[in-house]
Amino acid sequence: MVQWLFNMTEGYPLALVDLFNIKKQYDIKLLLDDVDFHLAEGERITIVGKNGCGKSTLMKIIIGDEQPTEGKRVINQAIQIEMLAQQPHFQEHLNVRQAIENELKQLQEAKRVYEELTQQLASNFDDKKIQKKLERATAYLDHHNAWNLDDKVERVLQEFKLKEYENRAVTTLSGGEQRRVALASLILKKPDILLLDEPTNHLDVYMVEFLEEMLLKEKFTLLFISHDRHFIDTIATRVVEVDNQKLISYTGGYRNYLEQKEARMHSMKKEHENLLRMLKQEEAWLAKGVRAREKRNQGRKKRVFQLRDEAKHNPTLIHKMMIELEREKKHFNREEGVSRKKLLFDLENVDYTIVDKNLIKNFATRILQKDKIAIVGYNGSGKSTMLKLMLGRLEPNNGIIKRGDVKIGYFDQHREMLDDEKTLIETFCPDGGDIIDVQGKNMHVYGYLKSFLFPQEFLDKKIGFLSGGEKNRVALALLLSKKVDCLILDEPTNDLDIQTINILEEKLISFAGAIIFVSHDRYFIDKIASKLFIFKGNGVVEESYQSYTEYLSIEKELNDLTKLEIEFKSSKPKEKQRVKQNKKLSYKEQKDLEELPLQIETLEIKIDEITACLYNPACYEERGLTNLTDELEKIQIQYDQISERYLEVLELEEELASN
Repeated sequence: MVQWLFNMTEGYPLALVDLFNIKKQYDIKLLLDDVDFHLAEGERITIVGKNGCGKSTLMKIIIGDEQPTEGKRVINQAIQIEMLAQQPHFQEHLNVRQAIENELKQLQEAKRVYEELTQQLASNFDDKKIQKKLERATAYLDHHNAWNLDDKVERVLQEFKLKEYENRAVTTLSGGEQRRVALASLILKKPDILLLDEPTNHLDVYMVEFLEEMLLKEKFTLLFISHDRHFIDTIATRVVEVDNQKLISYTGGYRNYLEQKEARMHSMKKEHENLLRMLKQEEAWLAKGVRAREKRNQGRKKRVFQLRDEAKHNPTLIHKMMIELEREKKHFNREEGVSRKKLLFDLENVDYTIVDKNLIKNFATRILQKDKIAIVGYNGSGKSTMLKLMLGRLEPNNGIIKRGDVKIGYFDQHREMLDDEKTLIETFCPDGGDIIDVQGKNMHVYGYLKSFLFPQEFLDKKIGFLSGGEKNRVALALLLSKKVDCLILDEPTNDLDIQTINILEEKLISFAGAIIFVSHDRYFIDKIASKLFIFKGNGVVEESYQSYTEYLSIEKELNDLTKLEIEFKSSKPKEKQRVKQNKKLSYKEQKDLEELPLQIETLEIKIDEITACLYNPACYEERGLTNLTDELEKIQIQYDQISERYLEVLELEEELASN
């Protein structure tokens, strides 16, 4: 018998993680200064902020990989915390399926214990000790939703495109594929707290949608870092921003974060105006001179100097927030200065095959100078190949690609345009000096790089010493300084923080030429693209003028309808087979049949009580209208879930009785 299963606490307290007065400093660099952080069960919190601000450090402090310089970390020792590693490590002898199943040993063992206890209880039904153990095993399997693990392993292999590799040694896969294996294991394992650092990297949009579905359906408690704003908006219940060594919390997803940040900015602006009025009064008092030097007035004099400092500091913060919000809220394109009539590319019946795999089949299109085209689809479907065909680095097997008089700027994931041995100033000013030509206009190199969030001290840094995200910023800054007719971009948002993506979007929206790009970032695609090339697989490429979000929504509805039709056709035989196999209710089903009516009745009483309070001004003013509506919504969801389960068990009991 597994002792760990019965040593667990009966339930977890609301707060699973508490950080108090945390300070983290590396040498002279201060990342976090006197911050508090709390993670409650059921929360899905995203950490946002500039690269290098301390997001990953905060996550490492929570899991215990880093120790704070000062402060206190309080973690419930009964809970299981796991983190998706950037570079997962696997045992060399395991294939992909074995590597996933190896992480699920504890759940499989719990299932074995449950089945063993069920058999014991069948012959000793009144044994309270066995009943108690069975309840604990049932609760554990319920919490991890581990009743049909084999089916879930099969599905995750399919959805993460790992099925074709299931018998291949996991250590022979690419880094991105190994991360998918590790992520698959974690979402099946369902630890009490899951930590994810950029989980959507190396996933195509369909894999991301599956991940979103699993995280929401399985009710994970989650802490994650991501630059994918659509993913944040779908998943997050709270956004925590790391800014100036402090943590600022915003409720809801990404759109809520933007709205609340804007409200905070306006509040700061108003406070600043009040501060200036107060400072004016205090300055007038100080100007009187003599009384200010009296001992009893020294405190007031000190306050004047504090007000002066605040008055200098606040406009900088407000201005910074205004710029960031304006960047994020721009959804339009400037049309002046370019004729739409200029033809850049003309593709006629293009085919491309590699190792007997059709990537592009009989594709024809024209690309004009103002086109903004996103190339989307599954990983490995041929998206990057399309870019290389347009660049002339590959030739089609059949068909013709005609290129007009077009000057192309190309950004690739390998940053081939950069030399690690050169400094930033040597990269941007190869002929010396400090002036750079930005699309025909002279600019000081520092002024230009400042718009890409590089401080002046970075000018003398060698490219090789920069982080991946910083190198991407340099490559994009260099590319966007060139005077070109067409930008071709392969995954331009990879390794960028949200602030830098906003800057990139601003530059691309104002770009006068054509843009052709590969991306899985739905939010980015919706803001930039006016047209989609959709790689469906087997060489099929479709064109669409819908937004990517709209296209995916319609595609999902059509897939759901197809699945429903298939399920409807096969539901009756399956139902008969299930009833035949289950000649009696399981222990869990019998327990639900007995206990759920009381739970339903209790919830109905609560719903009636809250509803009555909502119609009583004295009651809802005392308890808070928002609190009441939130509580009612939570209880209603719980009521619907329990009622649905009870009806399901009742229906099963009736079927068993009639057979």
